[in-house]
Amino acid sequence: MTVAYRTAFDAEEAASIIDELKDLEGPLLPILNAFQDRYGHIGDEAVRQISAALNLSRAEVYGVVSFYHDYHREPQGRHVLKVCRAEACQAAGSDKVANAIERALGIGFGETSADGQVTLEAVYCLGLCATAPSAMLDRRIIGRMNEAKIAPLVEEIRL
Repeated sequence: MTVAYRTAFDAEEAASIIDELKDLEGPLLPILNAFQDRYGHIGDEAVRQISAALNLSRAEVYGVVSFYHDYHREPQGRHVLKVCRAEACQAAGSDKVANAIERALGIGFGETSADGQVTLEAVYCLGLCATAPSAMLDRRIIGRMNEAKIAPLVEEIRL
């Protein structure tokens, strides 16, 4: 699944997203999710616009954005590859897989490729301990991750 978003913030489009969701009970998270999905991150302009529309302080909105690891303040790659680095996955060989993924992509954890195609993130549990080691490409879970699965995964990312 390719994440479909533009990195350029559009205030009119953002207002439309907010208007569509602001009447939900507890609208902040659905709005932040929509912004993250649409723009790939939640920048300062977005925080200002959301806080004004919901009558919240910018600090309140920023506090939520900074609390949840799936929200990003800076643009991410077109694809986001998350590799579990928790204990169960480590016991199943995730360190070896993680090193091979870094070499295959040419980037380290917390980095985005120069072409903007992929961001590599470490996560500390995807809830797939029974099929460790695990990873997630965009929103697709990959269990029993091993070195043989890396080349096809990289090819998918580069398409």
